Amino acid sequence: MSHLHVFDMDGTLIHGTSAAVQIARTCGTEAELLDLERRFSAGEIDTRAFSANLHALWAELTEDHVDRAFGAAPFLAEIAEVCADIRARGERSLVVTMSTDFFANRLLDFGFDEVVASRFPPPPFREPLDPAGVLTPEDKVRATEDARSRAGIPLERCVAYGDSLSDAPLFRHVPHSVAVNADHHVALLARAEYRGTSLMGAYTRGRALLARDSTGGAAAREAAGG
Repeated sequence: MSHLHVFDMDGTLIHGTSAAVQIARTCGTEAELLDLERRFSAGEIDTRAFSANLHALWAELTEDHVDRAFGAAPFLAEIAEVCADIRARGERSLVVTMSTDFFANRLLDFGFDEVVASRFPPPPFREPLDPAGVLTPEDKVRATEDARSRAGIPLERCVAYGDSLSDAPLFRHVPHSVAVNADHHVALLARAEYRGTSLMGAYTRGRALLARDSTGGAAAREAAGG
């Protein structure tokens, strides 16, 4: 039976920053973006208001801006190697992020099986933003449940990797979780923690959680005569 590995992007796969900041740097809107992030962190706006402001701020964003932002992003090392190992074992990988899909979908080139992100019109924006397509932290649970149900993977075989408050609902939902360079919001919820610059280090801790529970379950069945 397979396993499902669920990854956050901003602050997790991308170390110490976000896709939005990387994009803002390429198109000269970093000051405005940082003010939006401050307002979001203070609870003045929610994820949908944040995304609506991004849509207006980046009206003239181009694919070239996004390409350059993705290329300059400080991704953790060994992402492709982790994806390859997951696939070689017959398991599944999923990225769930509240960031824009036109940036996040590029993660498929690393070898992730699926990416779920907030739906934006393709840049340059010539269509309105549909608020219903913007993800919330609770949607990370919904996306994980959808992916594991389609693949027939039990919840106890899912492990999540994240770094911040938006990952808290998922960390409370899945039995296995790894805090990656995380703040206190999820470090206290996680079953394991990793600090460093290689995804392989975090993934190794996730595999150890799965193996520990698998071994414990087998021992319990043996003791019960199963």
